Amino acid sequence: MERIKRIALVAHDNRKKDLIEWVEWNWQELINQDMVCTGTTGRLVEEALMRKAGNKEQVSIRKLKSGPLGGDQQLGAMCSEGKIDIVIFFWDPMQPQPHEMDVKALLRITVLYNVPTACNRSTADFMISSPLFRQAYKKKTDDYKDYVNRKIS
Repeated sequence: MERIKRIALVAHDNRKKDLIEWVEWNWQELINQDMVCTGTTGRLVEEALMRKAGNKEQVSIRKLKSGPLGGDQQLGAMCSEGKIDIVIFFWDPMQPQPHEMDVKALLRITVLYNVPTACNRSTADFMISSPLFRQAYKKKTDDYKDYVNRKIS
């Protein structure tokens, strides 16, 4: 993980306002990172950062599909390929989601590949304020060769 982080920002509809408020509060840290967002969240994050930074060229956001339209799966694939360093996912535990299985799969992949994941504001605050956020970091990932090469009876 390099000093410049590849950060995924995701929020369910009922949590988008919270995420945008968090982004506005932390814009000076985020503006120097590479960001990936799903669906509408990407547009809202981009608008918030442009308001704060005042310069579109400074804002680097890759926008994926909306979560229910495959964005969560796209993001999971990026995590499994080592293309995401941090996931900030403000999910709504009180509202059923049409893509609940995709959300569960994404969270499973972040654990499997040891991708730091914040699912609420407190954890996101701790993550972005950590000294490790501002430096290169060598994360440990498990080797799944034995699993891949196992004999199936």
